[in-house]
Amino acid sequence: MDQADLSQSQADSLLRPPGLSRRAFVAAGLGAGLGAGFALAVQPVAAQSLITTDAQGLVAGMVEVPVADGRIPAYRAYPQARAAAPVVLVIHEVFGVHEHIRDLCRRLAKQGYYAISADLFARYGDATAIADVQQLLATVVHKATDTQVKDDLDATVRFAAGEKADAARLAVTGFCWGGRQAWLYTAATPAVKAAAAWYGALTAAPPGGRTVLSAAAAIHGRVIGFYGGQDQGIDAASIAQMRATLAAAGDSATQIRVYPDAPHGFNADYRPSYRAADAKDAWSRMLAWFQAHGVA
Repeated sequence: MDQADLSQSQADSLLRPPGLSRRAFVAAGLGAGLGAGFALAVQPVAAQSLITTDAQGLVAGMVEVPVADGRIPAYRAYPQARAAAPVVLVIHEVFGVHEHIRDLCRRLAKQGYYAISADLFARYGDATAIADVQQLLATVVHKATDTQVKDDLDATVRFAAGEKADAARLAVTGFCWGGRQAWLYTAATPAVKAAAAWYGALTAAPPGGRTVLSAAAAIHGRVIGFYGGQDQGIDAASIAQMRATLAAAGDSATQIRVYPDAPHGFNADYRPSYRAADAKDAWSRMLAWFQAHGVA
């Protein structure tokens, strides 16, 4: 079946995130700090298949991470044959730890990493099961404060160390909502050796949150950021402002790469925003970045 064989409704059903209604799927925007370009990113322009990475040779599945007020679920994957694998925190999108995020963990595990994605929204509901975007934002997403996210990620690192992963070799990557958090967590956590932030907001933040721009002085050359030149929510001016702020802080090592023809969400292979060539290039650069910073 090719694009010409699909109605818009059929294409939507193939491409929208798990648990998201078609109406919400085409709704406009996700609110301040979450990437207004999402509305355009989800328009059905091609029928992509979800990339599936098997778990052969891996230990993979759901676990529970102890946190200050209880436990939160997480998905983790690591290679059976590698002891003390370096840790990569995978920070999920606004839709939570759905299958695409779990697959990213398995892809990283195939590269020799202990990859773990904690459900940072778990206290407030199952983000994968809420169909209405505005309800998702109000009842779940905006309740996850930056302080809570930082504490939960710290707890996730401790959990990984308890499974004998090498938490001294720590990297972080995040996507959209998680992209902003990847920047912030790196700025706040000296133990992070390398990070890759995928189209995370730079100059905007959700209610009560901090902008990435305001944290730039603490990045210290550890982050590579991937952005789309056609992202309607993170424009060239925001990227230029971030670059200027990094330069003013004496940081000439941090990289921000812009793919001129890519929209927001260009690595999300379950959505029509996916751009295979750009996603593959960025993924390769992320792995090289981790290796260059001693996380390999």
